[in-house]
Amino acid sequence: MTFNILSIFAGILYIVVGIFVIKYKTFIIQLDANASYAFGAVLILYGIFRMVRAYLQIKNNRNHE
Repeated sequence: MTFNILSIFAGILYIVVGIFVIKYKTFIIQLDANASYAFGAVLILYGIFRMVRAYLQIKNNRNHE
């Protein structure tokens, strides 16, 4: 259960970092517009993926109990 909560928190963090990259066009180095949009979108999608996967694991664990 703790791992799932940590995965949800990590997913939120990835989404926030993705928004930051898109808005400020920087991540360790300065990025051009296309690279920042692409990298930010990948981070946001990965954050959503982590959150959905954690949600499904929590839901699955409750059904088996």
